[in-house]
Amino acid sequence: MMKNDHNITYWENRYLDNKVGWNIGYISTPLKTYFDQLEDKSIKILIPGAGNSYEAEYLWNQGFKNIYILDFVQQPLDNLKNRVPDFPEEQLLKIDFFKLENTFDLIVEQTFFCALNPILRAEYNTKMHQLLKPKGKLVGLLFNFKLTEMGPPYGGSQTEYKNLFKKTFKIKTLEPSINSIKERQGKELFFIFEKKT
Repeated sequence: MMKNDHNITYWENRYLDNKVGWNIGYISTPLKTYFDQLEDKSIKILIPGAGNSYEAEYLWNQGFKNIYILDFVQQPLDNLKNRVPDFPEEQLLKIDFFKLENTFDLIVEQTFFCALNPILRAEYNTKMHQLLKPKGKLVGLLFNFKLTEMGPPYGGSQTEYKNLFKKTFKIKTLEPSINSIKERQGKELFFIFEKKT
């Protein structure tokens, strides 16, 4: 199985060396489209493994103020704070995702799942279920290409994701993204999973 251990030092070096191929410099179109139909701006949102958090910046500017950004590397949290100076310090969480204790209405997945060592996928599923409030949603994008030992990102398939999540989540949507950015067309699945209680 996959042997790579992507620790804090590994990710710090990726930011220092500017090896951030997942960073497109703006919010991805599928997530923007989803956010634009959300009406309740009071919902509590988590974006784990948030990277440079263009999704959080967009939500913040649209009036969503109950957003929490999680990364275990300081640099991306600082990058968001520099772009959005009034973003609350206490909502920038520098912590290991698997150690977080809280609950949320919505968790946004954007390149985090496929950056994790695939041996952690079952644990990710369990933790997401734990972090969501009843009927809470896990929403975002998953890479749709062959699972490889070289990564991140690691790939996966629609069938694999369905099998992983179906016991703990109601799979409301899991389909090829129709509005991915050019570089990711045909390589992303958009999904909406609702927590089973």
